[in-house]
Amino acid sequence: MKYSEISHFSHPQHKLKFEHSEFPFKCDGCKEVGIGSRYKCTVCDYDLHLQCAIPAPTIFHSFYTKCSYQFFSRPPGDKPRFCNACERDVTGFVYHCKDCGFDLHPCCAKLPMVLDDGEIKLYLYRKVSASCHKCGRRGRSWTYRSSCKKYNLHVACVKDMLMENWQGFIGGKSARKFDTRIPSLKNTLLAPNKRKSKAKKGWEMAALALQFVVSAVLGDPTTLIAGAIGSMISKA
Repeated sequence: MKYSEISHFSHPQHKLKFEHSEFPFKCDGCKEVGIGSRYKCTVCDYDLHLQCAIPAPTIFHSFYTKCSYQFFSRPPGDKPRFCNACERDVTGFVYHCKDCGFDLHPCCAKLPMVLDDGEIKLYLYRKVSASCHKCGRRGRSWTYRSSCKKYNLHVACVKDMLMENWQGFIGGKSARKFDTRIPSLKNTLLAPNKRKSKAKKGWEMAALALQFVVSAVLGDPTTLIAGAIGSMISKA
C-alpha cells in the first residue's frame, strides 16, 4: 500500500513524501541503491525505498520455509552480516531470522518471484547450476533465469554492476551531477559468440533480461522503471 505522505521512526523530525525519481538514490534505511518510487524528505535529502518506508514486522520467504524473518532497524549482534540473497553487506535495515541467522535486505526480501513483460519471463531461483551472463560463474547468489533457461543473472552481479557504475554518487548524497547510465552492455554481459548465427538475438534477449532484473533489484520492478532503464542502456 502506498501513501502520499508518511511519518517514519527513522526520521521523526519531518514527514516523508512519496515521489518518483528516474535518478539513482541511496536509501537511508538499508543503505542500498534505489531508483524509481521512494519516500523522501525534501528538507534533509532523506530517502527510503518503499520496502524500507513501510516494512512488515515479520515476513516469510518461500526459499526458507522454516525461517521467520523479523524487521530490524540495524543489524543484530556485533559480527558483520551479509544478505543471503545478494551477498552484499548488511549495514542498515534488515530482515533477520533468529533461528538460522539468515539476513535479507528489505528490497531483496521482496524481489518478485516472476518478472514478466509479455516478451520475456524470468523466474527467481535460490541457486541454479548454469553460469551467469555477467560473471560466467555458477551458484553465487539468488538468480533470475529465463523460462527458456538460456539467460541467467545473479542478483549479486547486478548489484555489483550498479555499485561500480554509481560509485561516485554513493557516499555523497548532495552530488547530483553523475553518470546515471547503466554501464554499456558490452562491458556488462559476457560477449556473445560471434560464430553462432543466433548470437545477436541472444544478446538482445540477455539485454532485455538485464533490464528487468535491474529494475527489480533497485526496488521498483515496474514497467515504467524498466523502460527508463532500457533507455539508459540504449544510450550507453
